[in-house]
Amino acid sequence: MNGARALQISVGQHTDRGRRAINQDFHGVLIPTGPLLASKGIAIALADGISSSDVSQIASEFAVMGVLDDYYSTSEAWSVKRSVESVLSATNSWLHSRTRQSPYRYDMDRGYVCTLSALIIKSTTAHLFHVGDTRIYRVHAHALEQLTQDHRVCVSEGQSYLSRAVGFNPQIEIDYLALSLETGDLFLLASDGVYEHVDAAFLCDTIQRGRDDLDGAARAIVAAALQQGSDDNLTVQIVAIDALPEPGAHDLHPQQSQLAPPPLLEAREVIDGYRIVREIHASHRSHIYLALDTETHGLVVLKTPSVDLQVDPVHLERFLLEEWIARRINNAHVLKPYPQRRDRHFLYVVMEFIEGQTLSQWLIDNPRPGLETVRDLVEQIARGLQAFHRLEMLHQDLRPDNIMIDTTGTVKIIDFGSTRVAGITEMAGPHERAPILGTAQYTAPEYFLGEAGSPRSDLFSLGIITYQMLTGKLPYGAEVAKARTRAAQRKLRYASVLEDHREIPAWIDAVLKKAVHPDPLKRYETLSEFVYDLRHPDRVVLGRKPPPLAERHPVRFWQGVSFILACLSVALLIVCAR
Repeated sequence: MNGARALQISVGQHTDRGRRAINQDFHGVLIPTGPLLASKGIAIALADGISSSDVSQIASEFAVMGVLDDYYSTSEAWSVKRSVESVLSATNSWLHSRTRQSPYRYDMDRGYVCTLSALIIKSTTAHLFHVGDTRIYRVHAHALEQLTQDHRVCVSEGQSYLSRAVGFNPQIEIDYLALSLETGDLFLLASDGVYEHVDAAFLCDTIQRGRDDLDGAARAIVAAALQQGSDDNLTVQIVAIDALPEPGAHDLHPQQSQLAPPPLLEAREVIDGYRIVREIHASHRSHIYLALDTETHGLVVLKTPSVDLQVDPVHLERFLLEEWIARRINNAHVLKPYPQRRDRHFLYVVMEFIEGQTLSQWLIDNPRPGLETVRDLVEQIARGLQAFHRLEMLHQDLRPDNIMIDTTGTVKIIDFGSTRVAGITEMAGPHERAPILGTAQYTAPEYFLGEAGSPRSDLFSLGIITYQMLTGKLPYGAEVAKARTRAAQRKLRYASVLEDHREIPAWIDAVLKKAVHPDPLKRYETLSEFVYDLRHPDRVVLGRKPPPLAERHPVRFWQGVSFILACLSVALLIVCAR
């Protein structure tokens, strides 16, 4: 925040559990430095747990941290509204899914739910986002202006219930408001444990008198609410606008037009401090370059949208979503984004450079890997996929070309262009909601029926890759992509790995057959089960019913049937002779 034209604010905060056993409120402020201050602004958020829930404090913390962390992971080319709504939609889906998997799945009021109010201050504009009954006020000299509307339904005098909350429903409806700012503006964020017990005159007077000590003013407000009989958690945030930058021409509009896709780049060309070394790969979706950061002298990978699709808004949105996905996931087995150090003037993504090779190339160099080597690679890939699934995301395009192995043997999943983020899909237009298919031979059969995927769909892809590493072939050949009906998929025939000349234990075949079953309900439920069974034959053998005699020993079976029929025939003849 150096310089006279930089955005500057002062913040005072205080929270107290009050007369409750625990504090289910959560709040925070994030003031970034460097380019992010101009491109993303300052974030302030307050969440209030629901007293009927024993886990609501978890929801409050997750919702606030989603705003403070995930918002800054979204692309600078997204508007503030697009960014925060995407973050909150993904947060809502995650919390809702946790409740659905918990003992509270039939009583959502006891699940992972909370209310939320957030304030994003960018350039000369305040962006307000609101769900529930926390409140945001603008503070005037002698009056409060309530900027949010309580999402409560009154049943009778003194009795009401929340009509909206984060995590309550599969989709979320978010109130949004944008306001022009002036230096000296004051804002107040408060939970209902505060504003229901102190009047507007006291709030205004306390904030105005405490302008030089906003933390002290926040403490005084909370103390007064407690003294007035508040029996709820209490949280206050006071925000003062100290200085504003030069107004921007696009403060209230999406920024996508400000970041134009770059042209085709050539070696030695410099873009925003990255010197192009060479092109690594080009496809119909993107161009990927090896580049040198001229500031740190480190190698990076720079990815730009395909020239042919730079006028396609849907493609550009997917491209921007890919960057956010990379920034959200922090896992050793998932490709990391490169830290942003400078202002960006073009639309591109910068990722870490991995010195190594793709799994496709590794398989060419290692056509007959040992079972233990395969297990190690599969376990690393599974850990990367689990990082996606924990955030309610599906990779949807897992294949050997999208898996890198570095010089230390560490596996990393790359390319998030087909990744599905829960919550974001519901926000998309109809043309975007169709499942995004990956490479046909690794794509789960349910996608070809037009169904939405699940973690078992990614597991299917991993199962196919495991099978390929062990045999060099695919379990169904190219037939999966041709099976576009359930009847056709039921006719798919799995080719046993035992038909190969390699020494592969029979129980491994049972594990793979289950992992790549055409019916997702007959696959493993979780990746951890699949990985575990790859190492534990006892569980596989003991948990499997022996096949019928007709399958195990068909000759003996029919010999027995023939013997029984012969005996019956003799018996009938004897009866008839009498």
